[in-house]
Amino acid sequence: MDLTPLFLPKSVVVIGVSSSNDRHPANVIFSKNLLRYPVRTYAVNPKGGVLHGEKVFPSISAVPEQVDLAVVVVRAEYVASVLQECIDAGVKSAIVISGGFSESGHDDLQAGLVDIAALHDFPFIGPNCLGLYSPGSVDTFFLPTERMVQPSQGDVAIVSQSGGILVDLLVKFADEGVGISSGISIGNKALIRERHLLEFLASDSRTRVIVFYIEGFAQNEGRDFVYIARDCGKPVIVIKAGKTSEGGRAVSSHTASLAGDYQVFTSVLKQHDIIEACNEHELVSYCEALSCYPDTRIDGRIGIITGSGGHGAMAVDACISNGLSVPGFSESVRQQLQEGFSKSIRSIAAVGNPVDLTGSALERDFVTAVETLNTISEVDCILLLLLPYLPGISSDLGASISQVCRRSGKPLVAYVPHVEKYRMLIEGFELNQVPVASSIESAVNMTRVLKRCRPC
Repeated sequence: MDLTPLFLPKSVVVIGVSSSNDRHPANVIFSKNLLRYPVRTYAVNPKGGVLHGEKVFPSISAVPEQVDLAVVVVRAEYVASVLQECIDAGVKSAIVISGGFSESGHDDLQAGLVDIAALHDFPFIGPNCLGLYSPGSVDTFFLPTERMVQPSQGDVAIVSQSGGILVDLLVKFADEGVGISSGISIGNKALIRERHLLEFLASDSRTRVIVFYIEGFAQNEGRDFVYIARDCGKPVIVIKAGKTSEGGRAVSSHTASLAGDYQVFTSVLKQHDIIEACNEHELVSYCEALSCYPDTRIDGRIGIITGSGGHGAMAVDACISNGLSVPGFSESVRQQLQEGFSKSIRSIAAVGNPVDLTGSALERDFVTAVETLNTISEVDCILLLLLPYLPGISSDLGASISQVCRRSGKPLVAYVPHVEKYRMLIEGFELNQVPVASSIESAVNMTRVLKRCRPC
């Protein structure tokens, strides 16, 4: 099946718009794509009419062009006939938003959709889903635009069985400045499943990192997923629901999935070097780091630079707790550091590991410390704890330090408090593909995933 029309449609038809309720899910989807996206957008309702000045067609066959993507928002019992009409009209793909299928005990209705689609090699996502959000291309979520928080265009793709979890992740990604290539809610995944999307995203030039929120697999399906993820050539991150027996029951009632044995699942992921995130916050940190360093693999020897001794001590504890090391420096490295510092801190800066430049440090001292750690063999990753309220630094420091690291190739992870006042400093890192964490814990997670990640 060719999934390109799903992800990059040039034309979309929304089937099931209402003539009387402008907040109907189909109307929301039609309006946002008509007004905000570069796709040719059509509406279908058997009664016809006009919506937002556009003609509403009585059937898909009446639409004046062959359509790439149909978004189906009709009652469950009508979906099968609508899919057949789409196939007959030459539509290339579909997203079934409608619920009322296997998650509600109506396995026969869902099986009917699969039979029709499989017979004609017709790709569809769903049912019981939000569908697809691709920045700048298409948005089939039935959430009003003014209520959505949308991350910018980037290179992380998220596939989720839960629409609510996906929307929650988009909020967190936007808050942390992590861009996405696409977000896909697959719901009951009746036809297109994780492995199909993984195969497509592995070859998608817009995507560098692939994320899956997984509730469960069908019998023997997990094995195929793991093998494809292992060999896909891009970092794959998994976050799993249904880890407990109680959570497994919740999963089954949500999307009719089998949660499976979590301990077996997590052991298999580790065995095949697939990254598992324990929670949403860890997931966002992993994605930000791997978006910047998708092919980087470190041993986990961390060099810490800070302007505060307390921040440095907390970072050391976090590193050790997460299986990273913070090696001490040789006397020659200590001397090299000290000689490069400004006179005002030369006698008070700590030149072990962490390198504590103190609150009296100047901008050049931070650059010197980063330059020095980039040249030594004792560390393979630099963790920079930057306190933007120090009087000796400017908002340009993020960009200056990023340039140093881009020349050296040694990965750098920065910590800067995420408030609007420090936005310019943060952007100096982000625009140069250096991940910036909003907490010390998140910064350490970013370094840890570079150790855990092997190219698939």
